[in-house]
Amino acid sequence: MKLLIVDDSTVIRSRIARILGDARLEFIQVIGMAKNGVEALSLFSEEQPDLVTMDLTMPEMDGVECTEKMVTSNADASILVISALSDKATALKAMKKGARGFLYKPFTDDQLVEAFIELTSEES
Repeated sequence: MKLLIVDDSTVIRSRIARILGDARLEFIQVIGMAKNGVEALSLFSEEQPDLVTMDLTMPEMDGVECTEKMVTSNADASILVISALSDKATALKAMKKGARGFLYKPFTDDQLVEAFIELTSEES
């Protein structure tokens, strides 16, 4: 499965990519990273990823709008929102726009691995 990582933090993008080295996630391959929603949409249309991790608070285009546009162009896209926002209303808005999962920052490596396993088991 192909994964696009979307987060305005270089540290978080790198951490997610590193955690994907976990043996339980060997079926997931990172095909791109974006630091905002505009970059993410461009990579999304070029690469057609199966999975997307999505930050909510980013410059140029936030994660809620980006999620909505991705799901509109590909209803099969599995989007996992990863956000520091403790604001449940924003998380719920992203879920209503088509995100399939939510993980709060800070997260542990195991929490991210479990979230990916749960998301991809829904796919099969």
